[in-house]
Amino acid sequence: MPGGPFPTPPCRWCGTTKDYFSQGLCSLCHPRSPQRPGACKGCLAWGVYPRLNWTCGPCRWWRTHYPEGVCDYCSRHIPVGLSGACRLCVEQAQMTQEPGRALDYAGANRHSQQLFLANMLFKKRVTPRLAPEPSLRPGPRARKAATASVRTGEEPWRSRYKNQLPYPAGTGFDDETSIQLALFDMTPDPEAVRRRVLIEDSELTRLCAAIVDQHAERYGWSVRQRNDVTRSLRLLQTLRENPTAKIRASDVMQLPRYDGNIISTIDVLDEAGLLIEDRPSRVELYFAKRAAGLPPVMREHLELWLHVMLEGSELTPRQVPRDSQTVRVQILGLVTVVNTWVAAGYHSFAQVTRADIVNALASLPPGRRHAAELACRSLFKTLKGQRLIFANPMRGMKHTPLARTTPLALDPAVIRAELNHPDPVVALAVALVAFHALSGKQLRAVRLTDIIDGRLTIGDRVIPLAAPVRTRLTAWLDHRNQRWPGCINPHLLVSRRTAPRLVPVGHSFPWRGITLRPQALREDRILHEIHATGGDIRRICDLFGLSVEGATRYLKTIEHPDLTVDGEPSRG
Repeated sequence: MPGGPFPTPPCRWCGTTKDYFSQGLCSLCHPRSPQRPGACKGCLAWGVYPRLNWTCGPCRWWRTHYPEGVCDYCSRHIPVGLSGACRLCVEQAQMTQEPGRALDYAGANRHSQQLFLANMLFKKRVTPRLAPEPSLRPGPRARKAATASVRTGEEPWRSRYKNQLPYPAGTGFDDETSIQLALFDMTPDPEAVRRRVLIEDSELTRLCAAIVDQHAERYGWSVRQRNDVTRSLRLLQTLRENPTAKIRASDVMQLPRYDGNIISTIDVLDEAGLLIEDRPSRVELYFAKRAAGLPPVMREHLELWLHVMLEGSELTPRQVPRDSQTVRVQILGLVTVVNTWVAAGYHSFAQVTRADIVNALASLPPGRRHAAELACRSLFKTLKGQRLIFANPMRGMKHTPLARTTPLALDPAVIRAELNHPDPVVALAVALVAFHALSGKQLRAVRLTDIIDGRLTIGDRVIPLAAPVRTRLTAWLDHRNQRWPGCINPHLLVSRRTAPRLVPVGHSFPWRGITLRPQALREDRILHEIHATGGDIRRICDLFGLSVEGATRYLKTIEHPDLTVDGEPSRG
């Protein structure tokens, strides 16, 4: 300024004499300063600048990959991912995620959200990645050099092909080995684990090296994925108590805390015959959560009943294993009844009488009451067969008839919009259900070999595919071949998780993120057919594989006032 230099005036907001900008404010306080930090527009993280449009790096990537919409968990209008959650809700779920469990978006964002600093959520790896190897199988010169380094006493982990070293003949692992119990249960030091993993050279990694290479070649693994599995095997060998014991699946589930791989590592150990499967099923976890706090005797009897339901019984009374979803529904109805008896002071099922059962069932809604009756009948039948109770109080008790719902038609505009979905797998799934009424279970089980010359074979049924279905089938097969050219998964629908394996997709794929559900869409198709044929039960049973009782449920809608207009059938 003319007549200067003058001493820098203090900022009239924060009082600092450094980094003066303009109008009596410093660069951190002036609203137009390029150095003024603020909150991110997407994830509300603090520490972004106006030159980047107040957006952090991950949110800029998120905006270019996902469309705008309303988040299902925080109700903000913002770019939303495939799970229906914005990036802030996804980060909250990842903060509270337990090892081996799926992300719980609703539970993590139910009460509040923990904000964070921008561009600082890049997780630092506890154990470093292995150096990428240029080829899957080393040449003779590389193997010779690696073997020579071991013989001369050099560091074997310096060799690029350490995992290709031969393992001693007769190397084996035991199912039951003695393990020295720890006096104190302490989490291993990550730094110590990191150093041990770098120098780990065990029989486990050498024994599984060939299987890792076979999986990588068969399923099209990248070099990074193959190295992650090898590093996970080193972690398991480092962390377990006995080096010759087989590996439990529950120990593999703890690897994410050390940035280890779970699913692919379990596949390798299973093929090598080194895996002990001890993971609880989803039904067992659900039961443990619902049965917490029950008296010991009741809990013991319920665990026996659960084992019989899942595994079956060859003793009297004999029983075949039930479907896990059936068991889960019965647990939901049974726990409410059992809690009523516990509140009344009962400690054993031997104290329960028929009057107690009738009083407990009377307060339940019809759907849950039906499931509770089935569960009580099965429970007391099992306990009586095991001679744990004196009499079966459910003997001779009649079932309450199940109130069936009336299937309703969907909006054709919604179906048409999802048939033209930009994701080819979503468009194909909606087309198969909308035109041919496949159930969700049938859709997940369809294999590539089930479709020949435009005809789909499901059991004893041969379904000629409609022209719109064939068009979307071609688009999906082209997309699948382009994205996963080496995929050998025999199922028609594959995802990023199932493409390098042979398992089917999960229950929510590809329906997560869209408004339609396979059951409602299937009911809409059958409902339209029953109205178009004037109630031809035989045709409905042959066309969709329904039983007479199942088809009668749709026949009752012929005279439904909401499904007719001026005496004519109406759809939508």
